[in-house]
Amino acid sequence: MGETMEDPSTCNAENFNSERSHGNMNNSRGSVASNIIVNHDFSRGLDSWHPNCCHAFVVSAEPGRNHAVVTNRKEHWQGLEQDISGKVSAGPTYSVSARVGISGPIQSSAVVMATLKLEFHHSPTTFMFIGKSSVSKDKWETLEGKFQLSTLPDRVIFYLEGPSPGIDLLIESIEIACPSMIRSVDTRAGCFAFGDENIILNPKFEDGLNNWSGRGCKIALHDSMGDGKIMPMSGKFFASATERTQSWNGIQQEISGRVQRKLAYEVTALVRIFGNNVSSSDVRATLWVQTPDSREQYIGIANSQATDKDWVQLQGKFLINASPSKVVVYLEGPPPGTDILLNSLVVKHAEKVPPSPPPVIENPAFGVNIVTNSSLYDGTNQWFPLGSCTLSVQMGSPHILPPMARDSLGAHEPLSGRYILVTNRTQTWMGPAQMITDKLQLYLTYQVSAWVRIGSGASGPQNVNVALSVDNQWVNGGQVEINGDTWHEIAGSFRIEKKPDKVMVYVQGPVSGVDMMLAGLQIFPVDRQARFRHLKRQTDKIRKRDVILKFSGSDSSSLVGTFVKVRQTQNSFPIGACVNRTNIDNEDFVDFFVKHFNWSVFGNELKWYWTEPQQGNLNYKDADDILTLCQNNNIEARGHCIFWEVDDAVQSWVKSLSTDDLRTAVQNRLNGLLTRYKGKFKHYDVNNEMLHGSFYQGRLGKDIRANMFKTANQLDPTATLFVNDYHIEDGCDTRSSPEKYIEQILDLQEQGAPVGGIGIQGHIDSPVGPIVCSALDKLGILGLPIWFTELDVSSINEYIRGDDLEVMLREAFAHPAVEGVMLWGFWELFMSRENSHLVNAEGDVNETGRRLLSLKQEWMSRAHGHIDENGQLEFRGFPGSYEVEIVSVSKKVSKTFVVDKGESPLVVSVNL
Repeated sequence: MGETMEDPSTCNAENFNSERSHGNMNNSRGSVASNIIVNHDFSRGLDSWHPNCCHAFVVSAEPGRNHAVVTNRKEHWQGLEQDISGKVSAGPTYSVSARVGISGPIQSSAVVMATLKLEFHHSPTTFMFIGKSSVSKDKWETLEGKFQLSTLPDRVIFYLEGPSPGIDLLIESIEIACPSMIRSVDTRAGCFAFGDENIILNPKFEDGLNNWSGRGCKIALHDSMGDGKIMPMSGKFFASATERTQSWNGIQQEISGRVQRKLAYEVTALVRIFGNNVSSSDVRATLWVQTPDSREQYIGIANSQATDKDWVQLQGKFLINASPSKVVVYLEGPPPGTDILLNSLVVKHAEKVPPSPPPVIENPAFGVNIVTNSSLYDGTNQWFPLGSCTLSVQMGSPHILPPMARDSLGAHEPLSGRYILVTNRTQTWMGPAQMITDKLQLYLTYQVSAWVRIGSGASGPQNVNVALSVDNQWVNGGQVEINGDTWHEIAGSFRIEKKPDKVMVYVQGPVSGVDMMLAGLQIFPVDRQARFRHLKRQTDKIRKRDVILKFSGSDSSSLVGTFVKVRQTQNSFPIGACVNRTNIDNEDFVDFFVKHFNWSVFGNELKWYWTEPQQGNLNYKDADDILTLCQNNNIEARGHCIFWEVDDAVQSWVKSLSTDDLRTAVQNRLNGLLTRYKGKFKHYDVNNEMLHGSFYQGRLGKDIRANMFKTANQLDPTATLFVNDYHIEDGCDTRSSPEKYIEQILDLQEQGAPVGGIGIQGHIDSPVGPIVCSALDKLGILGLPIWFTELDVSSINEYIRGDDLEVMLREAFAHPAVEGVMLWGFWELFMSRENSHLVNAEGDVNETGRRLLSLKQEWMSRAHGHIDENGQLEFRGFPGSYEVEIVSVSKKVSKTFVVDKGESPLVVSVNL
């Protein structure tokens, strides 16, 4: 053929000018023909190439062998670029290979990166990281990577960047090849180069402090500190953020262009602290994101308790919803004067974790008490006193099971009437205890039940708690407040998901010197499936309505015997979800939200600290944006919240106001919010968590709470006004028992407050149906609609999490007082609790999410049959929208109709 090629093995790796590998970017002889880069080897000078805010020229080191020199670089992103618009398409995976080098005042290596700039006419410009290579001075290296475009931008620009300012970038050749023309390229999904690579430049400080900077402080490089007592855990160097004057000061790196929206990234850092006589402190990894419209967002990635003794690992994940214009990752947290030390930082595309399998539970023995000698027929055998108290067995306790246990266990033998009397208590934690380590099974949900009572001598109400010590960690098994000399039911639940070495159950609570009595302690695994069968029957009774379809037409007699199919298209029962402003920049999130939910609540965007972070500085834009999305998709919205009674949730400028100024600010908040959004929010949580906080009442007097309701009602009479609080339904918080909630609501109503609804937040662990139902029954006597307003459940196992969610949704849907359920989020990395999501970060619906969708499908009615001699078809269905299809020999006709809530049969005329 007359073509000769140099053998790459003869190249001298140490000779910068002679290291060449002509034509071996890949193994295909036709590779050059498939290259979409014009003037790939600079044989035509800089034709088709453009320096990005810097200078460039071409050098001919040898005849026929050229390379470009990019010089006068002031920023790391400055380099050489080429417009490849029209040469790439959406879908295929493209391989990139470039021969690069560096030159200039550098002693070690530098990182060179390949990047795409993607420009859109109607949306912000984004950047896609392709690949990178560590390059040493006087040595050519091959930079390789791959990219794939999900959608085709209006303009695509390829460029090389990366070395520190002042370092020249050398480029010998570049190839971008289409995989369909190169057999050696792996085109399988998920083969992106960025998936396994650290996007942090100079992550172990081998290149000094290049690519790093201080965030409001100075940074320094070390190989040791503290007279050699502090050494790097890995590598040779570490950095410190020093002279910090604010807690947010720290070390940072800009990663703009190297992260993509809608991808999950995992972050791992080795950190410790030094100085200022602080031995331990919280260190946080945070992401600062700026969008092209100048919106700013701070994303908390991870936090860890760092010490001055050892390096600790900081680990977390993040995802960016919107196309960012600038992204910075930084460390912060310790008090001013304390240095943050960083040994290494890794940020890379998070691996997809395989779903957890359903746990294998052998012989669960539902309903069987695991407490030994609970009846006390054998005295105090198997029991022991915790501390120096004294245990004895007495007679005179109830023979009947506590009601919540009876609802779970059904028919049960009477209790023995014996109880443990605990005397000589000198600490609140003293009481009866028993080891139950070997009797527990992982992932089973256990219900706790007992009768408890206290002796005389207490000066006021006393808390009694059934607790578990799981490897010396306290687990709440239920609490009750006792006031008076009577027996009280205590109920709770728990679950263990990691094998423990030691588990002890004990009862504690009253102040020292007060005797305590315990009778009939039961701890048993609950049969959730049996409860579900009961709830299904209950749901059919209270949620469905008899419907009579009455058909008419020009020849109604011919309709008899005609086949009819009825299908529900939408259930009108409100099932909603929490949405944050950043979520709606993610079209995958929005798609799931509008498809599966008919109500919404805003995570933070309507709260006072968000809408007015500084006095007079109002921000309603975020709330407006979410509200517009909801209105465009016929989704109703709850207003959460006008005020928040808990001290920590009140912004500092509000706390600093005088009494008169605070009263004025409260009135301004009511006027501003409810006038602006009049008629747009169906509900308002007026003063959040009044059972757990008292800021406004403490500053402005008892009347302020009722006045908030009254004023809100005057400003927007169409909105239903709710109280809203947590731990109402789970038996684990005596401050917010159903009885105390009822007392608070009645007190507000007596003051004239138009309380129109009861909000139960529903942040619950290991829910047990009868305990939840008991709270709903008690609150139901008020005759007000009950909503679960912030429901979330948590488990490391998706199947168990799905079970928990199913418990709560079924209990709600089967209870006549409940009129709606709001989930407090559904998307991973945007939940208030770990392991509570229904959809994984990159959009995959997990087992918990599938459980929700399955229940929603179950609650869509279907029916079929033939029109009877009366021209009718009868069925029983849930309220909502329906489609009916009439199929005859000659034609098929479809009609729609709506079933409203009601108890009497609904007659729907269908005119054919």
